[in-house]
Amino acid sequence: MSATVSFPVPTPRGPADVTVSYARVGRGEPLVLLHGIGHHRQAWDPVVDILATEREVIAVDLPGFGASPALPDGLAYDLSTTNTVLAALFEALDLDRPHVAGNSLGGLLALELGRGKLVRSVTALSPAGFWTQAERRYAFATLLAMRGIAQRLPLPLVTRLSRSAAGRTALTSTIYARPARRRPEAVVAETRALVEATGFEATLRAGAAVRFTDDIPGLPVTVAWGTRDRLLIRRQGIRAKQTIPHARLIRLPGCGHCPMNDDPALVARVLLDGSRD
Repeated sequence: MSATVSFPVPTPRGPADVTVSYARVGRGEPLVLLHGIGHHRQAWDPVVDILATEREVIAVDLPGFGASPALPDGLAYDLSTTNTVLAALFEALDLDRPHVAGNSLGGLLALELGRGKLVRSVTALSPAGFWTQAERRYAFATLLAMRGIAQRLPLPLVTRLSRSAAGRTALTSTIYARPARRRPEAVVAETRALVEATGFEATLRAGAAVRFTDDIPGLPVTVAWGTRDRLLIRRQGIRAKQTIPHARLIRLPGCGHCPMNDDPALVARVLLDGSRD
């Protein structure tokens, strides 16, 4: 069930409260799920019920996305700030070094948490940060175009388009390899989430110079990449493996940038295997 939690985070002007929306379900070792830019925690819905049979699953709306309010003034949407916020969130939820999995931006954040030894294991699905400058510019331009189109589409038109496979393909084929499988109501909700993401532009600006270049020794790391990822092309997974030599690099056949919906059973298995001690 969904809930919110507020907790203090230091800013240059003194402590400020950050509020995060999340859903917590299941039993077992805790597994925190982090979504990508412009998305929301419901991106994980196709796999949550499977995961919850073996894990306590905590799906998070990152600050400025989904149902979580924007960060307070004085806090940037950069990696170090988000790490601080997520560490404070773990403390507020009484999570002692949980397993963490993330997609896209969430994958990069999961790797950063691993680098800081704040988590027990990391599973990153098409994580950001292993791009060349040309690949990053392409991805950012695509994301800005997706948001611009979503902002111009009236909600009744989005609802009407979502009712057909062709319409769902038009709306979501950039991130899903099998967009027709996405539920109509989910397509409407994630299109609204993209439009209403208050942290979108600031997160993109903060990511312009980001590259993940450090190994993560002493921690189980899994990196998985969809073979049909159109946003962060799969050769970036090879760079991830070169950066983190002990990481498991897994190919997700027929999956796009957000593979949870394209092949829920495969992705759930990758997440469960990756979050074993």
